[in-house]
Amino acid sequence: MGEFVKVVEVGPRDGLQNEKQMVPAATKIELIRRLADAGLPVVEATSFVSPKWVPQMADADAVLAGIPRKPGVSYPVLVPNVQGLERALAAGVQEIAVFTAASSAFTQKNINATVEESLARLAPVIAQALAKQLKVRAYVSTVLGCPYQGEVPVSEVVRVAQVLADAGCYEISLGDTIGVGTPRKARAMLRACADAVGMERLAVHFHDTRGQALANILACLEEGVRVADASVSGLGGCPYANGASGNVATEDLIYMLHGMGCETGVDADALLQTSVWISQQLGRTPASKLGQAACKVAA
Repeated sequence: MGEFVKVVEVGPRDGLQNEKQMVPAATKIELIRRLADAGLPVVEATSFVSPKWVPQMADADAVLAGIPRKPGVSYPVLVPNVQGLERALAAGVQEIAVFTAASSAFTQKNINATVEESLARLAPVIAQALAKQLKVRAYVSTVLGCPYQGEVPVSEVVRVAQVLADAGCYEISLGDTIGVGTPRKARAMLRACADAVGMERLAVHFHDTRGQALANILACLEEGVRVADASVSGLGGCPYANGASGNVATEDLIYMLHGMGCETGVDADALLQTSVWISQQLGRTPASKLGQAACKVAA
């Protein structure tokens, strides 16, 4: 394809917050440093959520304070509400991410609110962040299916994306939270959203529960998207969606992109070494295909 594709690394946040074991802040900081050094332009660092609900992110302040900031790299954090935004501002962040879903059944289970109530809660967060000159990214979950209601109408995904775009979010990441999507559905959903908000405002975020993530990303690349989220070593899952595996592994995505002639700015070897390293810290082999192959060769 010969074009630049921005890969947004979500492992330190979306990955580690869904790991059952607690990961020390020092390990998180080292992971973020390695990912930035490997050339990833965006490394989502942590989230300012309630430790009561997500204890894995209780060390958000310590992690942010310990990150060696690399010029040209963005380190966004997830915030769920105004209180989280206030903590993020105090920590000196320059970019935040907010989240909702296209399925009210999912938001009810996740944050005890309908989609409309969720969007209403996010409005002041987005407005206050923009007033402080922060960049705001948005996640929309369950864009290709919901664990509680099943099918999610594309029209609902489009509507939510439109609200977030109108609120001032510069980028909207469309997430297949439980990995039920296939290329045809992914392409149709993306095209509908692009018709409403513009392809340049969209990113894709696919979980690999059924082995379809790379195929879905490829279909969306062919449709014109140029931003994809990924998690090093395939870390994580979804605590509100039983059986959902982690995001597509960053190293597997980079391998595909480079093989297609896309530019990413990422050092594939350094990224793979980071995948193996964090898996060792967690006491297991990498979930990625590339990582598993590397471990077999090393053995």
